[in-house]
Amino acid sequence: MDREFSSSFGGEAAAGASCSRFHVRLVDEPPEYEPPPLAAGEDGVSHIQRFEFGFQNRGDSLRADGLYHPCDTLSSSYLKTFGHNTADRVPRIDFYRNTGSLSGVKINRPSLADLHEELKGDILSIPGTVDGVANGDGAVDAGRKPSANKDELVRFGWIKGVLVRCMLNIWGVMLFIRLSWIVGQAGIGLGVVIICLSSVVTVLTGISMSAICTNGVVRGGGAYYLISRSLGPEFGGSIGLIFSFANAVAVAMYVVGFAETVVDILKENNVLMVDPISDIRIVGCITVVVLLGITVAGMEWETKAQVVLLIILLIGIANFFVGTVIPSTIEKRSKGFFNYQAQVFVENFGPSFRDGESFFSVFAIFFPAATGILAGANISGDLKDPQAAIPKGTMLAIFITALTYIAVAICIGATVVRDATGSVNDTISALISCNGSAACTLGYDFSGCNTQMCSFGLMNNFQVMSMVSGFGPLITAGIFSATLSSALASLVSAPKIFQALCKDNIYKGLYFFGKGYGKNSEPIRSYILTFFIAVAFILIAELNTIAPVISNFFLASYALINFSCFHASYSKSPGWRPAFKFYNMWVSLLGTVLCCAVMFVINWWAAVITVAVVLSLNIYVIYNKPEVNWGSSAQAMSYVTALQDALSLTGVNDHIKNFRPQCIVLTGSPKSRPALLDLTLSFTKNFSLCICSQVFMGPRKQTVNDMNLSMDNYQQWLSRNKKKAFYAAVAGDNLRDGVKCLLQASGLGRMKPNTLVIGYKRDWRTANPQDVENYVGILHDAFDFEYGLIILRISQGLDISRILQIQEELQRKEEEKIALEAVKKDEQEHGKPGIRSLKFLNKAVKYSSNTLAVNAQKDFKISAGHASDFNQRLLEASTRFQMNQGKGTIDVWWLFDDGGLTILIPYLLTIRKKWCGCKLRIFIGGKLDSINEEKRAMAALLGKFRIQCADIKVVGDVNMKPSKESWKRFEELIEPYQLHEGSKDPATAEILLKQHPWKITDAELERFKDKTYRQVKLNELLQENSRSANIIVVSLPIARKEAVSSYLYMAWLEILSRNLPPVIMIRGNQKNVLTFYS
Repeated sequence: MDREFSSSFGGEAAAGASCSRFHVRLVDEPPEYEPPPLAAGEDGVSHIQRFEFGFQNRGDSLRADGLYHPCDTLSSSYLKTFGHNTADRVPRIDFYRNTGSLSGVKINRPSLADLHEELKGDILSIPGTVDGVANGDGAVDAGRKPSANKDELVRFGWIKGVLVRCMLNIWGVMLFIRLSWIVGQAGIGLGVVIICLSSVVTVLTGISMSAICTNGVVRGGGAYYLISRSLGPEFGGSIGLIFSFANAVAVAMYVVGFAETVVDILKENNVLMVDPISDIRIVGCITVVVLLGITVAGMEWETKAQVVLLIILLIGIANFFVGTVIPSTIEKRSKGFFNYQAQVFVENFGPSFRDGESFFSVFAIFFPAATGILAGANISGDLKDPQAAIPKGTMLAIFITALTYIAVAICIGATVVRDATGSVNDTISALISCNGSAACTLGYDFSGCNTQMCSFGLMNNFQVMSMVSGFGPLITAGIFSATLSSALASLVSAPKIFQALCKDNIYKGLYFFGKGYGKNSEPIRSYILTFFIAVAFILIAELNTIAPVISNFFLASYALINFSCFHASYSKSPGWRPAFKFYNMWVSLLGTVLCCAVMFVINWWAAVITVAVVLSLNIYVIYNKPEVNWGSSAQAMSYVTALQDALSLTGVNDHIKNFRPQCIVLTGSPKSRPALLDLTLSFTKNFSLCICSQVFMGPRKQTVNDMNLSMDNYQQWLSRNKKKAFYAAVAGDNLRDGVKCLLQASGLGRMKPNTLVIGYKRDWRTANPQDVENYVGILHDAFDFEYGLIILRISQGLDISRILQIQEELQRKEEEKIALEAVKKDEQEHGKPGIRSLKFLNKAVKYSSNTLAVNAQKDFKISAGHASDFNQRLLEASTRFQMNQGKGTIDVWWLFDDGGLTILIPYLLTIRKKWCGCKLRIFIGGKLDSINEEKRAMAALLGKFRIQCADIKVVGDVNMKPSKESWKRFEELIEPYQLHEGSKDPATAEILLKQHPWKITDAELERFKDKTYRQVKLNELLQENSRSANIIVVSLPIARKEAVSSYLYMAWLEILSRNLPPVIMIRGNQKNVLTFYS
């Protein structure tokens, strides 16, 4: 049976006390549980201080005894998380806010480390606990408080903010002066079809907009905000700019419509000021000034003006419907108005296109009347709840206005004939045959309109609604209301959208106009800019020419809103969860197609101009790459496309023709070995996979933290410096273990590395023996996992990390110096000794950071004044592969067949822009008595591979003994690493071998003496033939595992590549990477 759940804590509350804050109705009797003691909680906290903590948003009272309430499971205090002492937090909206949220302060939840690592110190220091929440700590922007005057901000509901504005914008001049002409041309039937077709386009756009609006918080910016956050800054930036411009010009169009009506009245009363054109300009400029004053006064005044205009407009529309049932006078009948007559309805139901008009041309004239559906969305930043207001207000406005247009079209088509003379004498007797004419059956003969132009009727008189209405001046007032309300809405929309665009800083030069003023952050600067644009177009007075382009700008916005909804749905992003469920991605796509079709129906050349402008602005934004990340559907779609392509690629077996070197590059930090990365990118950029890899060694906790921090930073550094590579890092006990992980786990499907690129270990003679063992072990591991291997050696070395550290230290000191100088300067200017405030120091630091920003971006460039502090030659060598290599040669010593990787890499270099001036020279080993045959065979092989070379040289003395001087240098090289067990007794030799297992034994040296001779001899030949080459590519010797010691192998590599230009030692995995089959 139902009962009230009650609880007490520690026996201090009465046993029968019930929860004072909320009640839980339980069907079954629950077991009684003793509340957990405070002595020891989940996190091992033995002594917990009791805190008094209240909730402002729930109205909870503080407990005098300091104990928590047993029902406070939604509290942010650790004491109140399910009644346990835990650092875990319950779900809370403040954890999910953005840093700049205006609706509340963002609070950081405890990190994974806070929950997972050993608890050190007080639990209250963890973000999101009692003190942190109570004092507002834990926010990313610490110290920021919610706006004190938040409640004073002007925010509108869905009626005033959306419904009223949309209806005023859709009920334009078209309703009063052009709808009658459209019914006359298209007839009642096709006229309703035109209205319905226009409504279909706007309804589909409204549905798409509703879905986007309800998929998260909507801020200021209207159509720009919706499109940019869905499709990204490229399309959003272009639409934001042209949509703002279109609204600014629309102000001029509506104001000119108002001015023309005023001037017509002046002309009728013969009180023109100058002439009709000049009077339109004068009235138009005065009107814009008045409207600007209303908007600058604030959104409250603008909204009040809109409500007044809506009332006038509604009275005007009601006046028309009343007029249709008032019995017509003789004068009105002579002008074609006969009240509701079946004959008139039947006659006007079908089309009667004249003067070259057609269904599509009439549709093109009417459709701009339906383009006001974004009026509410354009002030999204001023709405109380944009997510609810925009869908509800927009869709209802479309429904009401569509019904109004249809009702007016039917009523006017059923009461007014197409042609009338306006003469009361054109009556006929009942005996005359009428030939089916509705006017004739009603007693009037308007047959004269067939031979001469008449001034009245649906086809000839734009003031039909004034004639039909009960009181004509109210229709004129309605026209004034329609034009002024539309102008006012556009005058507000353009600056609001433009301000949002400028704040996002997509177009750098426009940031000036993003500043807001007052409690509502009014875009005063944008208002003024819009004002001048409107005045300029009023004075130009060529609106008929530009009107089609403006209409197409609006339609382009609608098309992209529809496409945004389709694209977001199609990308299947988990973040696409609109609360508005009455949408379908294919319906949105249909809306996109319809909007594009209507663009070309209205005016094909204007549509072409619109598409060209959008694409041009799109390309500009893509080229400038604004630093924004809005989680657009374009990003989601890129992921889906990449995933699908990767999955489809796994179903295709590798083929030799499609082989490409996909490289793991052991750069450490990507900044540390720029030459190694640049060389790899020379043959992988835009061609194949390149992964910069780093192994973090040391205590696990520290290395994991360092690794997690470096992932995004180094990937961003690669992108910022236009290095087409990925960054991957692992934590390991030593370098070899880390590289093993990389070799086994890197890549995805067929996009898996097949080549390891590593720098030559230049310090092997002074390094710890275990480090040398690990280095050589990495080479063995690469071969074990069937990787190709590339080792780069530059005589100056590759690692510039020490230089970078010195550079950063010098830069830091320089910044501190400039900061102090700026502080001293401010002190002198204000005449007060000492550092007066933190403001001066912050200003100085900001100034120094800006001053050095350019130098900081130029990587590896050191001031000449400090050149003596580091190895300048190393610094220059590190950038040598970033420069054009000019004319020269790439010498390829293809001594052993490894599948073709040794020849493929240099060929790929020659097809790159920086290396295209270098020619290939091929060196091969052969017998002295068959040099010509070997040369012809190699030339034929390269011909089949379609690899061109400048020269082929057969070296016949590769296996000859080196000179005594060279051999002596080699013996001096390995002397410190020899065991010399042959000169010692067996017992002593065995002890030495156990103590120094890494040393080179006499037996090993004797066993591989011929191979050692070859490496020494090759260095002599390289010195002789390739000393002047830009780069040397040579086959890498392979050492057998467990047979060749690490130090002997390093001695081979050392002697092979000593005192030469940059050397690349390559060995493929003995599988074909080249083929001559098509």
